[in-house]
Amino acid sequence: MIGYRIMRAILSPIYKFWYNPKIVGKENILVDGPIILAGNHIHIMDQCNVIISTKRKLHYMAKKEYFDNKKVAWFFKLVGCIPVDRTKKDENAKTSALNVLKSGHALGIFPEGTRNGLKETLIKKLHSKYFKDMNINEFTKKINGNKTSLVLYLEELKDNGIISETEFLNNIFDVDNYLKVLIKKKVISEKNYYDHILLPLKFGAVSMAYKTDAYIIPYAITGTYKFRSKDLKVKIGKPFKVKGDLEKANLKLESEIKKLIKESSKIM
Repeated sequence: MIGYRIMRAILSPIYKFWYNPKIVGKENILVDGPIILAGNHIHIMDQCNVIISTKRKLHYMAKKEYFDNKKVAWFFKLVGCIPVDRTKKDENAKTSALNVLKSGHALGIFPEGTRNGLKETLIKKLHSKYFKDMNINEFTKKINGNKTSLVLYLEELKDNGIISETEFLNNIFDVDNYLKVLIKKKVISEKNYYDHILLPLKFGAVSMAYKTDAYIIPYAITGTYKFRSKDLKVKIGKPFKVKGDLEKANLKLESEIKKLIKESSKIM
């Protein structure tokens, strides 16, 4: 706990100065009792925005690769992160997270299960399918920064004949802005866009909330991570409890995160 407080006290002002995040709704983070903060995942620094939003120690679930890296492992251990092996159903991680909640503490989780950014496997697949004549490194550089969910949606629009293959190929490197153009042209609706803004949510957050009677507090991060960002925003929603129907609760969590993203974003 002391290590967490020291690191938070040192790093929070630096982080706030560098990225200039605007935080809305921090009063919705309950000051005691078990809580799960669950939001979208667009960048490696996402959890920092939530950590600086509350004085409570926040135990974030993080991929075990961070703990395998000797250069950064000490940091993730010091701030109370829980390692998760994403190659299997990690019962140890689940038990550790449940113990955090049963002890009345705060847990952070990304219910999408991974960052909504293009992974190497998908980049290679898109390259071999559509852009084999382009150097793979050049292709990777050009397409990075797009969301997996939106790229797959753009491909779905092509496959369904809503846009042509030429339109798909011409706009795959700037998917988000192109989809907003399609909204303006009434080719797709805002609802279509926001229905694809997230990857499918895993059930871990709602399942653990149900088992420990913890509140889920949804949040959304929008904008860009750059020095003195003018649009990086964190919006924290109202807490809610899971009553028993996990599928219904997961749909509610998804709906709440999407609503917060929409409230923080500008389509045009």
